[in-house]
Amino acid sequence: MTTPQDGQGRTAATPAPDRTTRRHSGEGDALRVVLADDHPVVRTGLAALLESVREGSPRVRVVGVAASGREAVRAAVTLRPHVVVMDIRMPDQNGIEATREIGRVAPSVAVLMLTMVEEDDSVFAAMRAGARGYVLKGAGQDEIVRAIRAVAAGEAIFGPGVARRVLGQLGRPAPPPDPCPTLTPRERDVLTLIAEGHPNSAVAARLGLSPKTVSNHMSAVLAKLGVADRAEAAAWAREAGLGPTAPES
Repeated sequence: MTTPQDGQGRTAATPAPDRTTRRHSGEGDALRVVLADDHPVVRTGLAALLESVREGSPRVRVVGVAASGREAVRAAVTLRPHVVVMDIRMPDQNGIEATREIGRVAPSVAVLMLTMVEEDDSVFAAMRAGARGYVLKGAGQDEIVRAIRAVAAGEAIFGPGVARRVLGQLGRPAPPPDPCPTLTPRERDVLTLIAEGHPNSAVAARLGLSPKTVSNHMSAVLAKLGVADRAEAAAWAREAGLGPTAPES
């Protein structure tokens, strides 16, 4: 597979060669796929791998390639594939940003992440951006094809290692609700020390603030909690289970 360049030498998002774009009798229901990866060898190898699959239905047909996130978005709009198989680390616009943009400009196009990146932050960022699946590049041919078919059908799918991470994250207990989300971190620091019985001067010394600043924070705390004085604020804090917090630098 070749990737043409425009007049300024930049790689352009383009339909794949004729062997991947022409329709054959009986292939009208094939899944149209765009491959987005900045490595030509990966694109070529993945296209050959996908098109060598003869078992199962629907067939997978590569209809275009992209070498950057921006090209992937452009291909999603112009080629209208069923699925964009997206790497994360690409120039111009990374795969997560491109996925978010595809969700805005071509919402019917599903995105499957196929990447070497397996950190939890990247997995969840991709899901929040709208990716329907996340598979690592070490996956076998059958797993990749199955994932493409799954996201095209509206399912969510993860590679085995990624699935364990997702399930582990979902299995963690949710943090307790914040009893007073309107308090700033500094106000919370002040309230915690007041609840421990420290006078304003000691609070100021602990937090590196002036007594006047502590007094101002305490006035804001009283107003936000709807209590009359520091004694009521301290009682509220102890009942809410606020513990000591590290002072800001």
